[in-house]
Amino acid sequence: MARSVVVMLLSLVLLGVLAASMIRSPKPESLTKTSEPLVIYCAASNKSVLEAIRGDYERDYKTPLQIQYGPSQTLLASLEVSGTGDLYLPADDSYLGLARERKLLAGEADVFPLAKMQAVVAVAKGNPKGIARLEDLFREGVRLAQASVEASAIGKLTHDVLTASGQWDKLHARTTVYKTTVNEVANDVKVGAVDAGIVFDAVLHDYETLEAVVLPELESVKANVAAAVLKSSGQPRQALHFARYLAASDKGLQRYREFGFQPVDSDAWTEQPEITLYSGSMLRPAIESTITDFEKREGVRVTRVYNGCGILVAQMKAGQVPDAYFACDVEFMNQVRGLFPESDNVSQNELVIIVKKGNPHGIKSLHDLANPGLRVGVGHEKQCAMGWLTQRTFDEGGVKEKVMKNVVVQTPTGDMLVNQMRSGSLDAAVAYLSNAAGSGEFLDAIRIKGIPCSVATQPFGVARDSANKRLAERLRQAIRADSSKERFTSEGFQWVGERSHDNESR
Repeated sequence: MARSVVVMLLSLVLLGVLAASMIRSPKPESLTKTSEPLVIYCAASNKSVLEAIRGDYERDYKTPLQIQYGPSQTLLASLEVSGTGDLYLPADDSYLGLARERKLLAGEADVFPLAKMQAVVAVAKGNPKGIARLEDLFREGVRLAQASVEASAIGKLTHDVLTASGQWDKLHARTTVYKTTVNEVANDVKVGAVDAGIVFDAVLHDYETLEAVVLPELESVKANVAAAVLKSSGQPRQALHFARYLAASDKGLQRYREFGFQPVDSDAWTEQPEITLYSGSMLRPAIESTITDFEKREGVRVTRVYNGCGILVAQMKAGQVPDAYFACDVEFMNQVRGLFPESDNVSQNELVIIVKKGNPHGIKSLHDLANPGLRVGVGHEKQCAMGWLTQRTFDEGGVKEKVMKNVVVQTPTGDMLVNQMRSGSLDAAVAYLSNAAGSGEFLDAIRIKGIPCSVATQPFGVARDSANKRLAERLRQAIRADSSKERFTSEGFQWVGERSHDNESR
């Protein structure tokens, strides 16, 4: 039994080699060195670490960085008014959400998670005032500094969390001074102008005479640090290059770790990274232009392998695992769920009956495919999602035994069926609506009514063990962007509007 399974898998892999369409773009051109500085708006809490990264990057790539530091909200207002800049790096990614709402970001795929920070209370070494609880900040004689609620990330986050717990008003009443930035709060504690200040833990890396007091009430005051490329960038490829450097585990994030931040998991640095995408063939018309644009913009290479999903799954089970997989249906993602533990449903596609223009055989339903003398084509049940779905649809429609008697060809892709329809070797075929979308001049599509299983859902997953997981995730985001949606719908797909994860078979 085991031997027969191995033989079947190897046979499917061989079919995959013969039938697959692999696209490997030319190696991206090396980034041209420029004397124009990249303009970066950066939160004051990240100043020390970014200055260290600036030195590394300018040394390695001879590209100058012009950095404006300040409170996150103030920086957001500045870049909105000026309409200039290449990257925005606030203290918390909630400000990137605001920037996105104001249409200041280049795109969903151009956001780079970096690290986390935790709110703590900064005090002088030895904690002379004995601050151990939030209530200790309310005592007479304890002078407290905070960063501005309106301008800074830590001020806003602290206000929101303590307002929800009902403790903000009392803390506000006991606050001696509000400063513009978190760094200024730490400076006031350092010089003795106040006894305590609420700061991010990473800020204290630069203050040897201060220590952090961790309070349970501030536990949920956390900042997610991320950088994003701005729509106003005049050199987006250079900006993306620096953003990748900034977010690389062995470059920028190594510095973030050194400076007391909690860096996220990320890809190692590669000058011109490459990833491999396995995709069902029927998705090619909807995603090819998006992938090409992604390659040019990021200066990376995406090797695409298009084929029937049954064949692709067999290749993956035989050990050939790509960085990402875009399946034609949830069922074929479920078969490799261990390799892609999370997947995002992107689109849907329905099976239709494809006939010659004008429908000369008068086909109106699945039952008509059993009419004597018809030459019918379908997808191969074990080689592609379309074939598997077709058999389920025939079963549910109660026509499988009769229709299969007229089936003269079973192919691994719907495009092959369309080509045979156009050449006249078939009278009818069951394929996806998207397969017929580009042949409206020659073919008609007849909807299959009353059978819910005739609709396929396409999930996109990033491989659990990919060495370029963040890059593959940005490709996923590019495929989910609004410009990509237009390409999908123009090719006959239905867009899945809300981001959703398929974790169960249907």
